Amino acid sequence: MPHRRILSLWFPRLGAERLLRQADALREMPFAVLRDTGQMQVLNSLSDVASAAGLHHGQPLRDALAMCPDLVTRLQNPQAEAAFLDVLTRWAGKFSPWVSAMRPDGLVIDVTGCTHLFGGEENLLQQIETEALDLGLSSRLGLGDTQGAAWALARFAGMDVSSHRSGDAIEQEARATRSRAAKRHNWERGGSRPSMAQPVGGQGRIAPPGKAHTVLSPLPVAALRLEGETVQQLSRLGLRRVGDLIGQPRASLARRFGKGLVMRLDQALGAASEPISPAKPPPRYAVRLTLPDPIGLEDDILAGIDKLLPALADRLEQDGKGARLVRLQAFRTDQTMQWIEAGLARPTHAPDRIRPLLAMRLGDLDAGFGIDMLRLEAVRIEPVADRRPAGHLDAALAARAKLGAERQLEDLISRIGGRVGLDQITRRHPGNSHIPEKAAQTLAAAWSEPAKEWPKPTTPRPLLLWQPEPVTAPESPSPPAAFRWRRQDLSLALATGPERIAPEWWLDDPNWRSGVRDYWQVITSRGDKLWLYFAHGGTMSAGWFCQGQFA
Repeated sequence: MPHRRILSLWFPRLGAERLLRQADALREMPFAVLRDTGQMQVLNSLSDVASAAGLHHGQPLRDALAMCPDLVTRLQNPQAEAAFLDVLTRWAGKFSPWVSAMRPDGLVIDVTGCTHLFGGEENLLQQIETEALDLGLSSRLGLGDTQGAAWALARFAGMDVSSHRSGDAIEQEARATRSRAAKRHNWERGGSRPSMAQPVGGQGRIAPPGKAHTVLSPLPVAALRLEGETVQQLSRLGLRRVGDLIGQPRASLARRFGKGLVMRLDQALGAASEPISPAKPPPRYAVRLTLPDPIGLEDDILAGIDKLLPALADRLEQDGKGARLVRLQAFRTDQTMQWIEAGLARPTHAPDRIRPLLAMRLGDLDAGFGIDMLRLEAVRIEPVADRRPAGHLDAALAARAKLGAERQLEDLISRIGGRVGLDQITRRHPGNSHIPEKAAQTLAAAWSEPAKEWPKPTTPRPLLLWQPEPVTAPESPSPPAAFRWRRQDLSLALATGPERIAPEWWLDDPNWRSGVRDYWQVITSRGDKLWLYFAHGGTMSAGWFCQGQFA
């Protein structure tokens, strides 16, 4: 049985080079991506120009700017970097079907039985490195029998082992100790042991089959994917290389440093299994129809849609999904493609609710010299649950009638949205506030449910509501017998009230800095029905204002 061969692909500058791919003008300048730690901003990913200027990962931004004033920075976008790594996962699928992402900046590939297709292991690493450079990405590669060994070789092969304390340097030892140290080998005095790994392209490293123990021994203990605190504790005890740990009793290591150290060591050496789970491709709900002869009439396209829709609806229904956006692609005989899209107000997998929306948009298609293939895809999907009323016969019939009315409204919204856009259709919804101007809010009809019940205020509300307008009247809480509003002199005929409304004390609303308000329904001598209030004064002076008008 052949040895299992695992390839680790590391992108040490993923965050910076992802942005440099979109801005070529920054390639000649020092560039870094910043990570906000809460107390300060540190360098998280650097370009090669920034590294050549002496900057390093984890360096505070203030220190980096002191060393390199020309440094250009951008804030880190972890979500965008994760999405970019998913794209690279699909790209690496050309080398092996078993590809998994190692967050945040690496991939692991099981190439067992695949290397001969690329001319051997060295040629495979050279091809991956070359294609990564073509994509504008720096890469380091490692190949071994285990995932831990490949990870260690990709990141630490050829690295010198040094202590985290300056007092451990040989130059700081006593003279007698230095005289004896001169007789020791170079790697026994703190230098790097000759590596058994084979360099490929100056960056990749290959561990021969069955040689993980020999190749990992000279590497630093950080190559075992240990926590930084554990690495420092091991270094204080003089255990700086993986080879120093291999000969130690496992029980003592686990008792002092935890089981994680022993587990990582066994995973790297192959004593403990570490399976690779390939990234599962996202489900795609799409069907296509290849035509024997080109078509161009709308009736023929509708006939093709009638064949595609049931198959697509069955797939959606089996998974409990509904389509919110459906796309029809028409591939023409001249090797071009046109498409139309239909959005729905509610997710559904019913063909009779999707077909009219597509039929309404068929006029936007240009058949050209003919269409020889149709493809129908649910681009945006959401979970749906079938609502099946149960109970007595009358209740069931009423529920069905209500459900039918809701679907008719949703289909109407979808049809109008197909013309003007779903975002242009709105509905009024009660707001969670006692303030008059906040009593209702405007929501998108396609992404909101109708209000089941509107709260009824204790007193009537005006038909028209506007921003408060000043009223010239005596500064008294009692309704004025005469007042001036909008350059008109008005006299009072009838006043009903007051209704006292207090501001939301937990919010600093500039419109309510006038304090508590007493609202009155006022009828003037000429028949105007106005909504006036007296502001008792807060941070603003008191006075009368008009805010609405009744029917």
